[in-house]
Amino acid sequence: MNKKLTRTLFTGMVLLATSAAWADTQVQYDKPDQFTDLPFDQSQRDSVLKDLTAHFEQQGKKLPAGQNLQINITDIDLAGREDPRLRGISDIRVMNGRVDWPRIRLHYVLEQNGKVISSADSSLSDMSYLSRINRYSSGDRLRYEKLMIDDWFTNTFGIDAQAKR
Repeated sequence: MNKKLTRTLFTGMVLLATSAAWADTQVQYDKPDQFTDLPFDQSQRDSVLKDLTAHFEQQGKKLPAGQNLQINITDIDLAGREDPRLRGISDIRVMNGRVDWPRIRLHYVLEQNGKVISSADSSLSDMSYLSRINRYSSGDRLRYEKLMIDDWFTNTFGIDAQAKR
């Protein structure tokens, strides 16, 4: 075998082994048009779902190698409330800390090597969202939801959601 072919085969095997080792997270939304609270504007709704998907996927990468996580989100109620009177270029959310805490309902399935090792319905919520220390920027419109998701990953899967990967 020539050196170039050997190197190419070796590189391909390393890439294959590396990709198989990473945890994979898939996020789906079940009837998002019926969710309790998402922005009124369709482009903002799409952006919120895209950002939440990216955050779930980012946290899912911290799962042990070879584990695959499937998440089906069945409802979202974002922190605060949109005030229709304050609509403009960007919708404004008003947060008073009473009954407007963030909530997400989902079903997850965690697999390892093709076998289900954990599966459940989960209700995420953070009633004290305004009084907690939040490491996410005040400019991050989903900072309360992200912190709640981090807590869920830590409590459900025992991973350090704050660790970078």
